[in-house]
Parts: sequence; C-alpha cells; structure tokens
Amino acid sequence: MRKTTLALRGALLAAAALLIAPSASAAPRPATAGNWLYLTVAKGDTRSRDIRGTLLMCDPPRGHVAAVRACAQLAAVQGDIGRIAPAHMYCPMIYAPVTVSARGEWDGHPVDYSHTFANACDLEARTGAVFALWDQGQGASVPGLPH
Repeated sequence: MRKTTLALRGALLAAAALLIAPSASAAPRPATAGNWLYLTVAKGDTRSRDIRGTLLMCDPPRGHVAAVRACAQLAAVQGDIGRIAPAHMYCPMIYAPVTVSARGEWDGHPVDYSHTFANACDLEARTGAVFALWDQGQGASVPGLPH
C-alpha cells in the first residue's frame, strides 16, 4: 500500500509541475510578430510636419487601407521595397517631393527603407500599394498626394 501511495504522490507532483511550468506553445504571440512595417509618408524632402503613418501587418493583412495588395507586393519581393517592379505609368515632371520610410521586420529580417520621390505619381509607380496610406473613397488625403 505504501508503494501505491508513493507512486500516486509522484504522479500527482509530476502532473502539477506540468501545469505550473510555462509552455513555449502557450506563450502569447507579440502584437508585432510576423511580417510588419511601420510606414510613413511626408510631403517634402526635408523634415515635415505634414506626415501620415500606419502599422502594416501581414499575418493576416491589416492596419492599412490597401493591406492585402501591399502585403502581396511585399511578399513577392521578400519585403525588399526597392525590388518592387515599377508600374508602367506616365507621371508628370512636376517636382513635389514625397518622402517615405518603412521600418519593421519581414521573414525575421529587419527592414529599414527610406526614399524621397519626385512626386506622388512616382511614389505610386515605384512602390505600388505599400505607401497608399489614404482612403481615396473617404476623401482623406496626404497634402501633395492625389486623392
């Protein structure tokens, strides 16, 4: 009887230890885990007060008015914005600079991108939906950008 009691006590202690011990699979996933970028768009080529920003998350796509398209374009280039194929667009030769930045993580690698484009059309032609932070249907806009 004493062996049975000791075996039962050992089994109960082992079960309690499993319940108390933290589990790697039960750990909460951080809000920014996966593929994500904090994007900003600013009018001008120097420091500007006229700036918009958002957090684009791609697992699942959210946080951006064109999140599904932006995430698909980023996935096609493994998060390297500079590798997005330029669209065949004719842009006016008007200098109205737009400065963008993207910082975050893609496939476990850091992303740190910034560039000043000649105008909003050039930005759209070369980065697709990634920096489309405004909802054209609601009339919201970034000054200097099309709406």
